[in-house]
Amino acid sequence: MLRSAEENEAEGIEVSSRFFNLIILGIALIFVGIVVVVVASVVLWSGSFGAVIFIGPFPIVFGLGPNATWLILIGIILSVVSVIIFVVMNRRLGKV
Repeated sequence: MLRSAEENEAEGIEVSSRFFNLIILGIALIFVGIVVVVVASVVLWSGSFGAVIFIGPFPIVFGLGPNATWLILIGIILSVVSVIIFVVMNRRLGKV
């Protein structure tokens, strides 16, 4: 039986609960990361700076200041972990 346009709009797009949970987890991790960075910059301000920029799968890591070595090391570790997670998730989704 044909449905009206209003009935189709009311339903919306079906999203699996797993996908929705991953979206919520991603948003939560972004907020947690922002809070950690703000708290760390207020409490541990030492004039150091470190950043990671992703251009595709390639990370660009840089830092400035006396503790830049540790910040760069942490940035590299997080970059490697995120690329590994991306590859594993991509392979799992490819099998489904």
